[in-house]
Amino acid sequence: MASWKQRLTELGIELPEVAAPVAAYVPAVRSGSQVFTSGQVPFVEGKLAAAGKVGAEIDPEEAKRHARTCVLNALAAVDALVGLDSIVRVVKVVGFVASAEGFSGQPAVVNGASELLGEIFGDAGPHARSAVGVAELPVGAPVEVEMIVEVG
Repeated sequence: MASWKQRLTELGIELPEVAAPVAAYVPAVRSGSQVFTSGQVPFVEGKLAAAGKVGAEIDPEEAKRHARTCVLNALAAVDALVGLDSIVRVVKVVGFVASAEGFSGQPAVVNGASELLGEIFGDAGPHARSAVGVAELPVGAPVEVEMIVEVG
């Protein structure tokens, strides 16, 4: 079995601390062989990395980088609950993009999360996915990502 923590080291990626919930929920929950994460926004060291709508205040390429940060926060939640190396495969990713009127590039933004999961997990990384445009996200975040992983 692959060591996902070793793979992160090879990629020069360090998982952040688990982001503290901003409301009444927990970062991740295990049910059977799956772990479901709560939606993660691009918090870096406890602070929102950017605020605004994609296609207005936030450039789509910047938003794609923020989606990457979101998925690292989700992986940190999984790691804290069951250990990263217990992941068998990524099952599903849902990305929400705070979108300016007329912006329709949500799939490209959420690719920031999906592409990173592919880099980390290889053949265990391809997943089902939704990329949804929304009017607003919590704390003014431009993007939010949640995921489901299978664990062993």
